[in-house]
Amino acid sequence: MDIRSARRDGIAKLSSSPTPALDTDVILEHITGHSKSYFLTHGDTELTMQQAAELDSAVALRQTGFPVAYITGHKEFYGIDFLVTKDVLIPKPDTELMVEHALEWIRQNTAPAQGGAVRIADVCTGSGCIGLSVVHELRVPAFLTLTDISAAALGVAERNAPRVLSPEQLQRISVLQGDLLNAVPAEMQFDVILSNPPYVPADEVTDLLRDGRCEPRLALDGDTDTAAETAGSRDGLAIIRRLIPQAFRHLTDTGIFMLETGEYNAEGAASIMEKAGFTQVTTYRDLAGQLRLTTGRKR
Repeated sequence: MDIRSARRDGIAKLSSSPTPALDTDVILEHITGHSKSYFLTHGDTELTMQQAAELDSAVALRQTGFPVAYITGHKEFYGIDFLVTKDVLIPKPDTELMVEHALEWIRQNTAPAQGGAVRIADVCTGSGCIGLSVVHELRVPAFLTLTDISAAALGVAERNAPRVLSPEQLQRISVLQGDLLNAVPAEMQFDVILSNPPYVPADEVTDLLRDGRCEPRLALDGDTDTAAETAGSRDGLAIIRRLIPQAFRHLTDTGIFMLETGEYNAEGAASIMEKAGFTQVTTYRDLAGQLRLTTGRKR
């Protein structure tokens, strides 16, 4: 089978996907090592038997709803190629908003503590895409701490770190397993704390995962917390309710906290931040115009 026929068949089989052509091209790029432009100009190139078999298997997986990123093991985020597995959430374009705001804040605050190096924490880091992208783009030294409750997720972040950062930057990275900021020493403080924690209500997570996406429930369910059961709350904010006061305690006096939430509970998260003592609490909209990122200063 040549590339032209393989591409046509793949698109036809993935017609129920919202992006059948894109899915097919990404899978073909992964299998063949060639780009989409190559497919268009070398459509008569024959696939090997192994490549054809891999394509059939990948397309069959995608037909079940299994994400292309998990099939290829890669996902681009902020222009950087990240490794992903089923142990981590697939990086989403809307989350790049946090990276942009973090970089802007750091560049405007040119006097971070500790010898001119900015101290950053990425809580619930998953693949590490947020914290690693920020440090990758910075032109000032940065100490980065990545935390996650999942050892498997941290393993993915540790594999991504040397792919994204320079050897010098890697020397300033810490990877800590634990529950939110309980993973870090009590006296440790940061200039910037970033987090894309689980924030989807439990009932919605069940519905969300019915499409075969296979993302880890642990990274989605914001009600996976004994506090939610005690309060009878099912708004997806149980974990965030614990994280916000922790972030306040671990920030320097002029530090900033950046938190991603769902559009349905962003205002609730902002209210919790204000009650915890944060000032200049502001919520920003994502690419689709939905409330997504809330930031607050410690003054």
